[in-house]
Amino acid sequence: MRSNITDDDEGKHVVNADGDKVGIVKDVRAGTAHVDPDPGMTDRIMSKLGWGDMDDDTYPLQEANVDAVTDDEVRLKRDL
Repeated sequence: MRSNITDDDEGKHVVNADGDKVGIVKDVRAGTAHVDPDPGMTDRIMSKLGWGDMDDDTYPLQEANVDAVTDDEVRLKRDL
C-alpha cells in the first residue's frame, strides 16, 4: 500500500475509514486526485475535505487526507 496518488488511480473508489464510498477518482492532475463525490456523502465529510458546496463536478483530494491507496481504492484517514 502507498499514500501517494498516481495516474493509475483514475477510476478507483474513494472510501472513508469505515469503507463507505464517498466518491470516485475521475482524473489525476499533477499528482492530485480529482474526485466526483457520491451524492450521499455527508456535509461533514465534505467540509473536512475542504470541498464546500457541491456545485463543481469534481473536487481535489489533498494527499494529506489519504491514509492508503490499494489496488482497488483510495482510503481516507480516520479523522475525516
